[in-house]
Amino acid sequence: MTATVTVGEFSRLTHLSVKTLHHYHEIGLLAPDSIDPSSGYRRYNTTQVETAQLIRRLRELRMPLPEVQAVVEAADGPTREETLRSHLDRMEQELTHTREVVASLRQMLTLTPADLSVDYRFIPAFRAYGITDRVERADIGPWCEDVFGRLDAVATAAGISATAGATYGDEFFTEDAGQVVAFVPVAPDQAPADGVELVDLPGGFFAIAVHAGPMADFDRSYGALGSHVAEYCEVAPGPIRELYVVSPGDTPDASTYRTEICWPIQRIPALKG
Repeated sequence: MTATVTVGEFSRLTHLSVKTLHHYHEIGLLAPDSIDPSSGYRRYNTTQVETAQLIRRLRELRMPLPEVQAVVEAADGPTREETLRSHLDRMEQELTHTREVVASLRQMLTLTPADLSVDYRFIPAFRAYGITDRVERADIGPWCEDVFGRLDAVATAAGISATAGATYGDEFFTEDAGQVVAFVPVAPDQAPADGVELVDLPGGFFAIAVHAGPMADFDRSYGALGSHVAEYCEVAPGPIRELYVVSPGDTPDASTYRTEICWPIQRIPALKG
């Protein structure tokens, strides 16, 4: 047995405010069962309570309204489940990132900065399979996941085993968006491959430090290495390089990640002999 109730009573049934219910009606997310043509009063059916509760829970999970509508309007169970699963996966990734940031902040509050080990190296020029794009800083994670997956597939098909890396132009840092080149080194005579380009990366001197662990406190390693370079080296023009010695593609354990940050310098400083 079902019944219709006023918008105020439906608000009490669902814990959604009248203002929210009006908004959901306006955007076509949850329409009343009926509207009195003379008074404009809205009435809802008790069969709509479950839908309203679903919407409320999805919004508590910060699901965008268009995705909530896709779930509500899904004609079949699998479509609804896939939309929910995708959002929950994103929520879990955000939760993992939040935990990493919290752990990094606690370290900053309770620990003194560790001494940074800086190496100096001349890296000869080399050829690589590459993918070049202008990337927003906020999108760098998904972008890397996509392009390094593509590069790995091409390299595996060609029988190439090499440490992947990327170069980051100055604007990536100064403007929050800039040129990024993801690459995998190849032989000088390597044949072209579909979906990637052959790029030639110049040689040069670099000050190099290893960032160990998750990326939440990656900026601290950048800050420490950049400060060292400013104090002891002559900075050379050119993008910063990152070499992904142990990356997310190698292991699900973020604590084992190893990234070499390579800062271009004019020459090896005298303090290293």
